[in-house]
This record gives sequence, structure tokens and C-alpha cells, in this order.
Amino acid sequence: MVRDNGLADGLERLWTPHRMGYVSGGDRPEGTIEKPPGCPFCRAPGLPPDEDLVVARGVHVFAMLNLYPYNPGHLLICPYRHVADYTDLNTSETSELATFTQDAMRVIRHVSNAHGFNLGMNQGGVAGAGIAAHLHQHVVPRWGGDANFMPVIARTNVLPQLLADTRDLLAKAWPA
Repeated sequence: MVRDNGLADGLERLWTPHRMGYVSGGDRPEGTIEKPPGCPFCRAPGLPPDEDLVVARGVHVFAMLNLYPYNPGHLLICPYRHVADYTDLNTSETSELATFTQDAMRVIRHVSNAHGFNLGMNQGGVAGAGIAAHLHQHVVPRWGGDANFMPVIARTNVLPQLLADTRDLLAKAWPA
């Protein structure tokens, strides 16, 4: 609610300013489809542990938290190799991506008792991919009643935990 003086009342509004980078496109990488210079999925595995949001690393793929999650524990399974299309993955990458997806589901069920999952890839910008140049599979945990009025009407997600805390929780439970 905006008061008569035009100032917002902090107690009556829920602000998510961190989402503006996504909404405005300012956080999206620029460059070519082959290897954008700012690709967050190419950059993430090399960042310091307190900045990377990586939960688990494999030989061909890694799991990381989504910086703009739909729900707590929303993971992205990404190949290390910069490829845009699912058909560009080799057999080893495809196999490990599938195994990591299964592991992600098991870990999330274990640590947060998810009731279900949405799994998927958006292939290309027209299909909804925010970062179309680097393939990534979404693993979104779901709970009964999690689609309340906030994401549906207010278009705002309420997350009960900081991303770093979620990363630590999932990483500790990931199979060795």
C-alpha cells in the first residue's frame, strides 16, 4: 500500500529487488551462442564455493541452485560443455544428466519432503529459455498448496531460506 505521502509502507509490501536483473534481462549473458562471454553456467563451476551455488559436481554435468528459483531447492542440471540443444549432448553427458536428475529428486525428497517435481528443459528462447545458449534441466520441487496467491496473482515467490543455506543443505545430502 502506498501512503498518502507517496512513500511505500515496508510492512505492507513484499519487495524482491533481486529479481529485476532477470526481469530486465541485465543478468543475461551477451555474446554468441557458441560461448557467450558471460555465460553463468560456464562461469559457475570456477567461482569460489561461497559464490557458485553449485550443489554437486560430476564428470560431465553439475547441479546448481537456480538464482531465480520458483520454489526452494529449484536445481539446474547443466553440462560443463557449452551446448544449446539436447541433441548436442553425447551419450555420456545424457546418461549423467539423467542420473543427476534422479539424485536431485532423491536428495530434495530427503531434505525437504517434496511431494512432487516439475522436470524440464526449455529449448530455445521462443520456448521460454532465459539462457538458451547453454542447455540446463530444471528440477523444481513441489508441495501441496505451494501455488498460493503470491506466485499466481502477485507474481512473487516467497522463499523461506537463503540460497546459500539451501545449497549447503542439498550438498551435504548429495550422494558421494
